[in-house]
Amino acid sequence: MTDNWLNLEDEVVIVTGGASGIGKEIANNFAKLGSYIVIADIDEAGKKVVEQLPGDTDKHAYFKTNVTNKAHIESMVDKTIEKYGQIDVLINNAGINVPRLLVDPDNPKGKYELDEEEFNKMVAINQKGAVFAAQAVAREMVKNQKGVIVNVDSECGLEGSEGQSCYASTKAALYSFTRSWAKELGEHGVRVVGLAPGIMEDTGLRTLDYEKSLSYTRDMTVDELREGYKNVSVPLGREGKLEEVADLACFLASERASYIHGTTYNISGGKSRG
Repeated sequence: MTDNWLNLEDEVVIVTGGASGIGKEIANNFAKLGSYIVIADIDEAGKKVVEQLPGDTDKHAYFKTNVTNKAHIESMVDKTIEKYGQIDVLINNAGINVPRLLVDPDNPKGKYELDEEEFNKMVAINQKGAVFAAQAVAREMVKNQKGVIVNVDSECGLEGSEGQSCYASTKAALYSFTRSWAKELGEHGVRVVGLAPGIMEDTGLRTLDYEKSLSYTRDMTVDELREGYKNVSVPLGREGKLEEVADLACFLASERASYIHGTTYNISGGKSRG
């Protein structure tokens, strides 16, 4: 039994970075609605995710994919077409965040100052990966004159973020890609939209190493950082739930959102600089 209000039954949905976190929850929601799911992730935990998705597991697949490698992405898309014959939705979700300062006055060129390797890694996964996943999928969508690309951005992509300038800039790029690709692909029946989460519930990606890095860049302890998750200025007074992001992704990909194009929706509980 599926909930057909969004009419997503039998849609073929690729979720990059679908082995964990927001991507995993989005894949789960689409599966509940009867969609075919392809988990495209370098993490082989994606195999287990596929086994646990609602519905018939034969409908779903995991293809190991390094999104920093264009050939890997194109191979994943080819395998999806071979298995399902079409691609209806791309959730461009794969991403990584390594908190780093631009300059660390207390320890110049030290562990928590942004270096070239970390910069290249974040740009390769968050930005390059999104571009070439969209390109490979859009080729197929344009042929069929239908499809939806959903870019998973971040609220900090517009607002900026202390200690996370590189990550924020890669997410800001997705805002621009969303607007630009919408202008290019709309005439071919392909919609491009974005969603931008704010502070979300702990997913297991909020590791101790991540928290140590972020707390250092903000000159506080890990305990103070964790307390700050609760006290940040969110008018709704709580962290976001992964399921809420997944609900928005499913809506934006559906025909119920058929005139939403080239824009990004913040899902951040009203969080802003004010």
